[in-house]
Amino acid sequence: MLGGTGPAGQGVATRLAAGGHDVVLGSREHSRAQATVDELRARWGDRLGNLTAGANADAATQDLVMVATVWDAAVPTTRYLASYLDGKVVVSIANALEKRGREFHPLLPEEGSIAAAVQAAAPRARVVAALQHVPAAALRDLDGELDSDVLVAGDDDAARQMVADLIDAIKGLRALDAGSLANAVGLEAFAAALLTVNLRHKGEATLRLVGTGPRR
Repeated sequence: MLGGTGPAGQGVATRLAAGGHDVVLGSREHSRAQATVDELRARWGDRLGNLTAGANADAATQDLVMVATVWDAAVPTTRYLASYLDGKVVVSIANALEKRGREFHPLLPEEGSIAAAVQAAAPRARVVAALQHVPAAALRDLDGELDSDVLVAGDDDAARQMVADLIDAIKGLRALDAGSLANAVGLEAFAAALLTVNLRHKGEATLRLVGTGPRR
């Protein structure tokens, strides 16, 4: 988990570790990662026995790597660690957003999406976009129930399937195949509309699609 000390990283790391996965929560500073892990373990105890702290380079050595930094650090962090990521499945979860008054606007990089920019920064990685629409606070609360669909987009079929299976194993989440990485622009941009709805309606709405058949 690169940049795992922020809300999104903490949330995903908490759910994955509680589900039995070995998770290395990374940060630029090991001490900061350790403080975050200590805080999470103090709250959830043995449920997070598989969660450990490390530097971002430690997290980048894992079989599957998630980029959970703030959006404007996702590409520089990936580029810096690109040599660790060759051939690996790399999950981009960031949304580039700007708050203007009582709404959010998407900020789209030259590549079209943060996920595509991450792919450009680590060209030999197998980048998948996912988890853009699940509230970080809901993920972090192990006593709360999740109820959300997760759109998964990536150019590598096996990588996309691996990430979908990982998400499906989290109770309350359902992964849906959203096609190639080109569609990540829609995933990221929609987050602005979703957060605007939550802001204006004082809610915590997430994404749920109806009428879908079995995942292919």
